[in-house]
Amino acid sequence: MTRYASLAVTACLAAVAGLAFQRVFGLGPVVPVAIVAAVVPTLLSALLSGPRKDKGPWPLWIAVVLTAVAWAGTVSVTVLRPALSAGTLPQTLREGVLSGWKSILTTLLPAPAKPEFLVLAHVLVWLAAFASAELALRTSLRAVPCVPVLGVWAVALLLGVDGPGSNLPLAAATVVLIGVLALIRSDGPDARPAWRPLALGLPAAAVLGALAFLAGPVVPVSAEPYDPREQVQAPPPQQRDGVSPLDRVGGWLLSPDQVMFTVASPRNEIARLAVLDRFDGVTWSSTARFVPTGSRVPAGPRPGREHRTGQRITIRDLPGVWVPAADRPRRVDGMAVVVDPGSGALAAARPLRPGQAYTVESRVPEWSADDLAGASVARDAEARAARELPWGPGATRPPVQIAEFRRFAQAATQNAVSPIQQAAMLAEHLKRHARYDVTAPPGHGYRQLDYFLGEGRRGTPEHFATAYALLARSIGLPSRIVVGFDGGNRAGGAVQVRSGDVMVWPEVKFERLGWVRFNPLPENARRSKQNDTVAAGETQQKLEQAQKNAASQQNGSGPGKTPQKAPQKPAAAEDGPPPWWVFASIGAAVLLTGYVLAVLLVPALRKRRRRTGPPAERIAGAWHQALDHLSDVGLSTARTLTAHEVARFGASSVGEDAHGHLGPLADLVNRSRFAPSGPDPHAADQAWRHTDELGRLVTAKAGRLRRFRNRLHPRSFHPGPRGLV
Repeated sequence: MTRYASLAVTACLAAVAGLAFQRVFGLGPVVPVAIVAAVVPTLLSALLSGPRKDKGPWPLWIAVVLTAVAWAGTVSVTVLRPALSAGTLPQTLREGVLSGWKSILTTLLPAPAKPEFLVLAHVLVWLAAFASAELALRTSLRAVPCVPVLGVWAVALLLGVDGPGSNLPLAAATVVLIGVLALIRSDGPDARPAWRPLALGLPAAAVLGALAFLAGPVVPVSAEPYDPREQVQAPPPQQRDGVSPLDRVGGWLLSPDQVMFTVASPRNEIARLAVLDRFDGVTWSSTARFVPTGSRVPAGPRPGREHRTGQRITIRDLPGVWVPAADRPRRVDGMAVVVDPGSGALAAARPLRPGQAYTVESRVPEWSADDLAGASVARDAEARAARELPWGPGATRPPVQIAEFRRFAQAATQNAVSPIQQAAMLAEHLKRHARYDVTAPPGHGYRQLDYFLGEGRRGTPEHFATAYALLARSIGLPSRIVVGFDGGNRAGGAVQVRSGDVMVWPEVKFERLGWVRFNPLPENARRSKQNDTVAAGETQQKLEQAQKNAASQQNGSGPGKTPQKAPQKPAAAEDGPPPWWVFASIGAAVLLTGYVLAVLLVPALRKRRRRTGPPAERIAGAWHQALDHLSDVGLSTARTLTAHEVARFGASSVGEDAHGHLGPLADLVNRSRFAPSGPDPHAADQAWRHTDELGRLVTAKAGRLRRFRNRLHPRSFHPGPRGLV
């Protein structure tokens, strides 16, 4: 019964370890995989462990062969059933076992519950359950059967770094199950009944698991755990669409009534389509490194405030692969998409089709004037790349337009005293400098923008946004452009977003705030007002007003006042890792606490062990416990002393009352060792009564404080002065 009880615990351990993959796939897809992969091999091992007419259990090699066959059949009808129906079972199985881990590491978590992904978790849990069951059946070591399960935990933790959810409750359950396994397997052939250690140990195991659960969040570990994804080469930047959305803007504006998509949402938000951050002197493109995702989109920089919004978007005539969504999307359901973790931009795996629908949840950032007024320009690698002004393909010297752009931007921002004021003044200057005209010829290279700023001074959102981005870069502001849609026409319960609602806007990156949108378009850039036209997004209106307020905080508020530099808010100190002495102090405290607990627990466990076993062993244990008591009053060990000599010297050290217990105890020890017949249980009980009374006399003689100090000495770990016999 002990063996089969151990199998039940090992199956639970394997199932819990399999559930740790919930940070990789989510809990729903993992539950059936973990249960099946943990229970089936355990049952198979239990069936093969039965005796074969006094020949013992089946050989291990037979169990290995049978479990391999059982795994192939089980995984084919469960996890790989879609591949079995499609006739691609061998290929899917090979991909899952050999390269499934790499595919998971290049997918944003939670990973989609594809058969080739889930088969990796299935085979790991199956192997762990089989190995744990066989170790429990074929060995007598208490905790060794839990080792294979810890291997599954290691893989699940590595693959699940940065995944949603927490494995802390599962880790606490694992601690409890390991304690239960050790308790079940602690009984020998002549030990006490199996229920007794369980009755005593199960509460202790439960308390240990609760402590592990409570201590998990405060364990001093690195703030940034090791992420194996950093060791896997990311896919190179991909040209997702043959035609850039920026190149479509002019044509969309000339045919403004084509319905691109519809949005059902409680509030109107700007829909972002594509993020273009690289300029080569002629055109803008994206450096996005798209990776697959099950549904989640990683969070970006945390703004001061944000609000949540949900949208149900249905594609109509939107071409290409870029997927519209409010910035910044956090979850996408209903469509297979790939995500750029840096910008949060979404793209479909295949060109969009009319009728495709999906739900997207976004957290839209909001900034106040105070947030913007104290912001400084970002200095990270992305920001440095967003300040580059390339010469152009094949150019051997910088084009003259770069110097002209710099002079233009410096003149527009000559009174600016902060980065936010520079960005806001540049946008206001462009609004007054040129007029909006959808018939302006497209193009956003150096020459086209030089003509737009110098002679033509009329353009579409393409010209205003790209000109702003280059002007900002010329004075050191990291910038990029975004193509999206703003507004639309109300049609029933949804908003029809048309081609004429297309927008292009620039963004500037600030420290701690991330990318902030600016609007350099004139006020007449919006479509003509109609009864069913949706007004500009409330978030955009608040942002533009906050930018104006932030800029005005750093200028004089009345006429004739000269610009004065506003006091800059000190940048919030980045939370760096705690100093080394914090970890050293915590480590010392943990070691000290562990030592005190150990020196107090070891004697109690030793006494408990001495009280168990046959009568002769119990009498010997009572004698050694008495010697431990005598050591607290200074009786030194001596291998040449007999039991009665020890009793005489002990009585002289403790007092005459001790002789009434040490003398009979010495007689019991001698009879137990040298009598022809063994002692009975009554003699063992009598020996322990004498020992317990001696302990009380020693405490009265030496004092509790002295005995406690003696327990703190490292010699308390020693099993006792066994030389005194």
